[in-house]
Amino acid sequence: MKEKNTPIYNLLTLFSLLALTIFSDSCSKTPIREKTVVPPDTTHTVSYANGIFVVNEGNFNWANASVTFIDNSSNTLIQDIFRKSNNRILGDVAESMKIADNLGYLVINNSNRIEVVSLADFKSVSTINGLDSPRFLEIVDSTKAYVTNLRSDVSIINLKTNTVSGSIKTNGWTENLIRYNKYMLVTSIGMFSDPSAQRRAQILVIDTQTDAIVDSIQTGKEPIGLVIDKKQKVWVLCSGGYDNFEAPSLIRINPELRMIEKTFTFADPTLVPSRLCINPTGDTMYFLRNGVCRMPVSAAALPSQPMIGPEGRLLYGLAIHPSTGHIYVSDAKDYVQNGTVYQYDTYGTLVKSYTAGRIPGSFCFTKSSNK
Repeated sequence: MKEKNTPIYNLLTLFSLLALTIFSDSCSKTPIREKTVVPPDTTHTVSYANGIFVVNEGNFNWANASVTFIDNSSNTLIQDIFRKSNNRILGDVAESMKIADNLGYLVINNSNRIEVVSLADFKSVSTINGLDSPRFLEIVDSTKAYVTNLRSDVSIINLKTNTVSGSIKTNGWTENLIRYNKYMLVTSIGMFSDPSAQRRAQILVIDTQTDAIVDSIQTGKEPIGLVIDKKQKVWVLCSGGYDNFEAPSLIRINPELRMIEKTFTFADPTLVPSRLCINPTGDTMYFLRNGVCRMPVSAAALPSQPMIGPEGRLLYGLAIHPSTGHIYVSDAKDYVQNGTVYQYDTYGTLVKSYTAGRIPGSFCFTKSSNK
């Protein structure tokens, strides 16, 4: 069985549960949805320009996604900041967040939209609709961004009008993406409904000047993680497929030659890696696999033991602070209780823990954040 604390497993499980809800009337319980409307919080005048955002996914089809803010200036924690600032819910499954030009772009997967907020007060300045289960957003330039989707395309976003201005057709689910020179590298998993054997897993190379796919690089099944190291090598973390089609792998690619240079294969396919990250100096990678694992980019082998053990926790989200290199990892607990975020220093020593919302899955750091 695939390890049950990975984002991909959770996504597939939740879609399966939704299908059962729709096509079966044999369920004995109906989940209680949270519909309480909380009035705007007028007691906080804090700016959200200096701190760390914890993006809490919430439960699929419950519309209880939220954002927790760790305020560096006052060293305080503020929960559910979108609802407090806008007097409405954020939506259903908050997948990720990106910051550009003092604006935050919150990608809301099951609500098929992106909420654009001002970092000054976290009030909504626009809502981008016309997406199909969006996953991640990456900035191309001051006027354009790309958004990956679960359904066979990459959306092109006009950042001046906050609208979908076009799309790039793909052969299935697109997940992670990263900028390399004038190109955008995008992980393409394959059709969501197909078994792994039929999926064509690859990295798509998109020319950002023409919005055209100019090349592709075949990878292991289900490429879910993507980082670039200090030598401008691209690393791809592959889960092996939701059905354990093959062993998970970590691949190093030369983006100039568009060729695989090295492949590391994980021995135990049931311990599925996820959440590939890299430190500020680009010489050390981190990922989740039965704990937090650390791997120098120069290593000759995969780490044999995690740097930070699970200790009975359901470790779900992971990020590395872009200036301090501190490790932020979340515990989703049972997917029903509010989660916890743990901050570790670069040696793996616990610094602090924070209460978050339901299923804390990703993080976003402001430029002035220094924790």
